[in-house]
Amino acid sequence: MKTDVIVFVVYLVVLMIIGIWFTRKASKSSEHYLLGNRSIGPAVTAMTMQSSSMSGYMFMGGPALAFQHGWYALWYAIGDAGGAIVNLSVLGKRMRRLSEKLGALSPIEYLEKRYESPMVRVVGSIISIIFILAYVFAQFIAAGKALTQLTGFPYELAVVIGVSVITIYTVAGGYLAVVYTDFIQGIIMVLGVTGIAVLALNHIGLSELNASLAALDPTYLSIWGKDLAYYGQWGVIIGAILIYLIGYMGLPHVVVRHMSMKSTKTVKGAIVWAATWNQLFIFIPYILGLIGIVLLPNLADPEMVIPQLTYQFFPGFLSALLLSAIMAAIMSTSDSLLMQAGTILSRDVYQRFINPNASEKKAILISRLCILAGGLIGIVIAIYEPPTVAALVIFSFGVLGNSFLVPYVASVYSKKANHIGTLCAMIGGAATNILWTLLNLESLTAVHPFLAGLIVSFIGMVIGSRFGKGPSDKIKQLIEEAKGKKALPAKIEKNIAHELSPEANNISEILADPSWSR
Repeated sequence: MKTDVIVFVVYLVVLMIIGIWFTRKASKSSEHYLLGNRSIGPAVTAMTMQSSSMSGYMFMGGPALAFQHGWYALWYAIGDAGGAIVNLSVLGKRMRRLSEKLGALSPIEYLEKRYESPMVRVVGSIISIIFILAYVFAQFIAAGKALTQLTGFPYELAVVIGVSVITIYTVAGGYLAVVYTDFIQGIIMVLGVTGIAVLALNHIGLSELNASLAALDPTYLSIWGKDLAYYGQWGVIIGAILIYLIGYMGLPHVVVRHMSMKSTKTVKGAIVWAATWNQLFIFIPYILGLIGIVLLPNLADPEMVIPQLTYQFFPGFLSALLLSAIMAAIMSTSDSLLMQAGTILSRDVYQRFINPNASEKKAILISRLCILAGGLIGIVIAIYEPPTVAALVIFSFGVLGNSFLVPYVASVYSKKANHIGTLCAMIGGAATNILWTLLNLESLTAVHPFLAGLIVSFIGMVIGSRFGKGPSDKIKQLIEEAKGKKALPAKIEKNIAHELSPEANNISEILADPSWSR
């Protein structure tokens, strides 16, 4: 057996062991299985948030965009570099506090309780299940391609092996298995991509790369894309930046990380970890895609840029490390998506509408069965319907972001946002992105589908919240409490200090008088 295959087999076995290790803890209660008992610290929170959101797109879709469009693809990376910082800073502390006060164990249950409407949960569950599964199917396709490159197995067999491992450790260990395997995989991703970047740049430096690209086609260097395909289309550029800069705040499998943090103090450390990881990782896959234009001119499948670079120029152990990094990216997102799909189906559909009196043991069993079913369906779809990873990820990511970003942000910042506004935001945002993509309205309007969906979702929330019943006094009070400790305004503090100063001086003089102490 080849060295790289042996290394990868060991890697898979370690993941399986982690899943089995957490089986007993995961079975204690629904909160343990679905949220890890809200016990996740800053480093693990940051790494699981980043590795679960990057996915196979970063090793396949991102490089493919750069290979096809040149430096234009870096617009996506620029937004992505700050995505975690924005996500944690805007939602982190407030959502952690409010979700616990509401007793919510899933991000969709959180929306129902915050907006006090079961219809929010119904619509949210439908949208999230459809597009989370579409997102995870993209990861399964990427897994099949990567394993085929690594092992030489047929694509179908590679999909079965990869998805089976992911499904088994997720079913067994629940949320704790997901976040701790994500932590390990996040480290592998950084080491792998950094290693190949160093070696690739030794083959061709950035200056030489740009000169070579210019010789092939000067428009590769343009911010508007190859052949100036997006010339003057600032609506497309802004959308490309925003989708990963703020889009993570609309992904249920990412925002659930806020709910599972050990405390609000976790946020500050998580921001540092996430920001550091991002700067080490985000830009490199796109640059490798650019290198592929020069070093792999005859490449048939642009999504295989990094695997081909690895095997052609860095054989042996290094290729095993990088292919493990690719699978780490795929698996860390797949397990999170499967976990969230299982959570929504069991907690937000089964327990909420079918069997509200289900025991803890039965609820966990249903979650596991839903995850298993998602994995099996994913295998079939990945084998028979293999669209490109990049297109499916950007589409699913965009629809989820347009559906939930505005409702999640408004949930902790607005006391006026209500269930009518939320339904308008979710349905309007999702429908806009879907129609914009299917009808190719981007080419007609020069506006990115995500930007169009975001605008409609925001307008839907503002206008919709003017109708129907507003949030209850209880919810308004909880939103206020979710802000955390609030210092008095500077003017009031100044007045208090001014008024109390004479009394404080008098007390000091009395205490200093020797006769008083006697």
